[in-house]
Amino acid sequence: MTEIIHPSSCGCCGDLLRGAFSRRQFVTGAAAFGAAAALSPHMALAAKGRYEAMVLGCIDPRLQEPVHRYTRRRGLTGKFSQFVIAGAAVGVVAEPFKDWQKAFWDNLATSIQLHHIEKVIAIDHRDCGAAKIAYGADKVGNWKVETETHRTAMAEFRKQVAERHANLKVETGLMALNGRIEMFA
Repeated sequence: MTEIIHPSSCGCCGDLLRGAFSRRQFVTGAAAFGAAAALSPHMALAAKGRYEAMVLGCIDPRLQEPVHRYTRRRGLTGKFSQFVIAGAAVGVVAEPFKDWQKAFWDNLATSIQLHHIEKVIAIDHRDCGAAKIAYGADKVGNWKVETETHRTAMAEFRKQVAERHANLKVETGLMALNGRIEMFA
């Protein structure tokens, strides 16, 4: 059942409900949308342009806000594309996730083509369930071993990026759940 909130005489939608929509109403609506888009910098930006980076992050809900704070501190707000996959760099290089990897590489190539990015920033995190799935509980069992596991995965990630996109810079880091990040060269 359709409930009509406005009376049929309403100027905003009454004509629509009767199936009559004038050219004047269309032009007025289009102008209003265009003005709103011009006033909103996020709507006004086109998909194409020159952006700084693609940020690769993990799907873990605990890391969404810390990664957001990190990109804001770096001055990247509105200047990066983003790809989120379980494990971040681990998800791109680990064998158990091989079926997902083409999606990342295709997205990276598209971001390079559309956004002309200069670097990719991969942010793995501590206490990562995907790393545990990929490498086993013993490879993430303590701080030192976990660090080395992610360091190895991110080195492989940097190697694979270099093989596919030699001119693209790569930054990798391991983020604690509190948002503190350790960058790896």
